[in-house]
Amino acid sequence: MKIAGSVILGYLVMFAIVFATFSGAFFLLGVERTFRPASYDVTMTWNVVSVVLSLAAAMIGGVVCVMIAKSPTGPRVLAALVLLLGLVMAVPALTAPPAPPARGPEVSNTEAMMNARQPVWAALANPFIGAFGVLLGARLKNNRR
Repeated sequence: MKIAGSVILGYLVMFAIVFATFSGAFFLLGVERTFRPASYDVTMTWNVVSVVLSLAAAMIGGVVCVMIAKSPTGPRVLAALVLLLGLVMAVPALTAPPAPPARGPEVSNTEAMMNARQPVWAALANPFIGAFGVLLGARLKNNRR
């Protein structure tokens, strides 16, 4: 039960951090530095910010998970879950859904989340970055003990 709880809480922490930091990054960067002109294709700047924020969130999730689980099993399960769910969520980027409508100058956070199109390489890399971050965070926490 402790392992399951650690995985659930670690994932929820990751989700909350990703939601908050990505929303903040969107507002800090603004529409023009987040998206390419007149489209919902994200810029390289956004891709770099996304990798950094995702890695940080995953590391914190790994720390939370190992603190609760008190064993490496929890973070391993969380890393596997992050990898699996991330690959499932990458499928839309691989299947090239129809392009969203042309982007106007004003875009809400919700519109950005619903219409943003990341490159295939980013969609495939994110699950591995997340899984690596979980394991790295757990390992760093264990090394501090």
